[in-house]
Amino acid sequence: MSRYSRFTGRRVAIVAGGALAAGAVFAGTAFAQTDAQLAAETSPKVAGTPCTSAAAACVDVAAKKAWLIKDGKVLRGPVTIAAGGPGEATPSGDVFRVYRKDKDHKSDEFKLPNGQPAPMPYSVFFEDGGIAFHSGDPRRASAGCVHLSVADAVAFFTFLQIGDHVQVKNGGPEPTAGNATSGDDNQGDNSGDDNSGDNSGDDN
Repeated sequence: MSRYSRFTGRRVAIVAGGALAAGAVFAGTAFAQTDAQLAAETSPKVAGTPCTSAAAACVDVAAKKAWLIKDGKVLRGPVTIAAGGPGEATPSGDVFRVYRKDKDHKSDEFKLPNGQPAPMPYSVFFEDGGIAFHSGDPRRASAGCVHLSVADAVAFFTFLQIGDHVQVKNGGPEPTAGNATSGDDNQGDNSGDDNSGDNSGDDN
């Protein structure tokens, strides 16, 4: 995880006031949905994923899977991921948005044994607190980020652009065979292992 963050406004407060009686004014607060929230809720589900077509990237924390989505169809996935461990859960929600990309990012928060900042290769940041997709061991829990094998991290970094939506769910339908278009070759092999022995991406 990196401490890099940016302000996110997901709710718009509407304050209404009205006279109830002479000299009495009532003020109430309601929350209006953003366009992103409406799109997430009203867009059709993408077959084999727990997300809707409003998302460019979909994560199922419980199933430890992720997908890239284009035009309502799975472009890549399901791919194996690792999300946050106990006390460092990956945040869930429907309207995360890619706000920064850094191919050679290094964490200011976590250090290697030699004291140098821990690498987070191919980082795609989508939530405050430095939460990102990045190359890391997909078999080991993160500190909140989404660990991907090297090949998948490159694919997510290449495909996702600033402003793209990310949906993170905690449980959903099992992927169907027709949606396993690529990335399955990362399961049960050593993809991403080059990150497990050198602390690359260990920070998150």
